[in-house]
Amino acid sequence: MTGTGGAGTGGAPATAREARRARRAERRARADYTGGVYGSVLAASVVIGAGSLGSYPRTELVLLLLLTGAVFWIAHVHARLFGAHLAQWSPDRRVVLEVCHDEWPIVKAAVPPAVAVAASPLLGLDVRGALWLALSVAVAGQVGWSVAAARRAGAPLRLMAATAAVNLLLGLLIIGFKLVLKH
Repeated sequence: MTGTGGAGTGGAPATAREARRARRAERRARADYTGGVYGSVLAASVVIGAGSLGSYPRTELVLLLLLTGAVFWIAHVHARLFGAHLAQWSPDRRVVLEVCHDEWPIVKAAVPPAVAVAASPLLGLDVRGALWLALSVAVAGQVGWSVAAARRAGAPLRLMAATAAVNLLLGLLIIGFKLVLKH
């Protein structure tokens, strides 16, 4: 966009395409990555709870990670749309799609641990090794999402390091649970 806007509209976008671009840029500017942190914690928790998988443990864990992420994504979308807004107004299609997009990091956070499980045979890992790899990837994702959120918010380096440390500590706590549960 040139910033000159439409013909005599006081800086308003000249076309529908420019308006869509402006809305996407605004969404990116206010992007909230807390769903990614939450989704990573969820993925790590799913791996912890996946101690007794059946005949196809890798496939079952990949599906469990992705489907659990999708269910929590739907729950978050529902909560945001209907919990917060229903009493005030009825959301239109644009708002529903915007909320779906905003909460999508919950699902995105489940993908790297699922890919790690799927790729684990290529690394020569048994199922136990695949679980540890997925857990490590989920914790790394949790730290990464938190740093991305802090960076996007314009936090100074000191606060980015603090959020990374807190999320690493939380991830190590989850790993500690796995060690205690021993499955």
